Formats: sequence, C-alpha cells, structure tokens
Amino acid sequence: RCAELQIQLTEAVSGLAGQKELVAKLEHDLSTIQALSAVHRPDAEGAAIPSLEKIPEPIKEATALFYGHPPSPSAPFPEGQVDSLLSIISSQRERFRARNQELEGENRMMQHTVHALQSELDNLRADNIKLYEKIKFLQSYPGRGSSRDDTELRYSSQYEERLDPFSSFSRKERQRKYLSLSPWDKATLSMGRLILSNKTARTVAFFYTLLLHCLVFLVLYKTAWSESVGRDCAAFCAKKWV
Repeated sequence: RCAELQIQLTEAVSGLAGQKELVAKLEHDLSTIQALSAVHRPDAEGAAIPSLEKIPEPIKEATALFYGHPPSPSAPFPEGQVDSLLSIISSQRERFRARNQELEGENRMMQHTVHALQSELDNLRADNIKLYEKIKFLQSYPGRGSSRDDTELRYSSQYEERLDPFSSFSRKERQRKYLSLSPWDKATLSMGRLILSNKTARTVAFFYTLLLHCLVFLVLYKTAWSESVGRDCAAFCAKKWV
C-alpha cells in the first residue's frame, strides 16, 4: 500500500511539473500577443499587419481551427481574432491553474497519507517485536518446541538489537576501523582471525612456532659451541708449541 501511494505521489508530482511548464509557456505566449496588440497599426484599410507575423505557429493554428478554416501562413489575422484568442488563452490558463491547485492538494494529501502509513508501519514493527518477546518467554518453559519459522527468525535479530542498542554501533565502528587499515595490516588481521577461529589452525601454528624456536636455539647453540671449541683448540696449540 505504501509503495502504491509512493508511485501515485511520483506521478502526481511529475504531472504537476508538466502543468507548470505548460502554464509558463502559455503565459509567455500571452505576453507576446499582448505586446503585439499594443503596436501601432496603419490606418489604411486593407493594409498588411507585419507585427502579427511574429505570433507563434501553434497559436495561429489554434485560431484557424477555432474559426473553422485551415491555417494559412501567408494570410494576415483580422484584429477581432486576436481579442478572441486572448480570451481563449486566458480561460485555458485559469483552467490549468485550477488543475495545478487541485494537483498540489492531492500531493499534500498523499504525503500526509505516506507519513501516516510510515508511522503505522513503525508501530506494527514495534508490536511484532513485543509479540516475539512474548513468544520467546513462552518457549523458555520446558516442553516447548525449538523450531522457528522465517517470521520468528526475522524478528529475532531485531529483538536482539533492541536488547543491545550498542551492538550495531560497535559493528559499524569495527568496520570503519578495518577499512582504515593498511593492506598488510588487513592481511595480518585476517590471518590471526583464521588461526584463532580454527582448532586445527591453532594446533599447527603452535607446533610450527615451537619448531622455529627449537631450530633457532639449536643454531645458536651450535654456533656458540663451534666458537668455544675453536678458542679451546687455539689455546691448547699455543700452550703446546710455545
């Protein structure tokens, strides 16, 4: 229902914008005709009216159809037709203005309806969370089944977030911190998470670290023993041959 009202609201807004553009165009044409009607015309009977040639073609066609003869681009307009055309355009402008006011009223009503439906949806969501809380309370008694449907699973997450209002904020902060890390820091963090989350990985990492330490100790011991043997041999040779 809310989506349908939103679509109708969008269509009404687009229609209102089109009507406003059409009214602006009609007002522009009307101002052009009023400016042309104020131009001085020759007094000679049957003289041409050069200023009427500037009237837009759509207005000429509308006037020609109104008087029942096909439009002629070369024929001049009688002076009485311009006055009749002004009254037609003025009445049409008033109709479009009334229609625009009607569309604006419908737009306001639809916005009010959308806000009311949104508040009703929020209230229904809160009521559903309360109902899930009661269902969970009843399931805590022995002998109740533990099976859940999709509706309970959907409201379960909302219920948990409601119990802990800082959980979503903490997740967002952790995500922001993770995105600000350098690539090698991300690789180290991912490897650490992988090792800590798997028992086999933790065992392998423990023995691998122990083996590396034993190897380092053996190398250091062999190096120290070799140097000690070398010094002892040098001292023995020095005592024997001196």
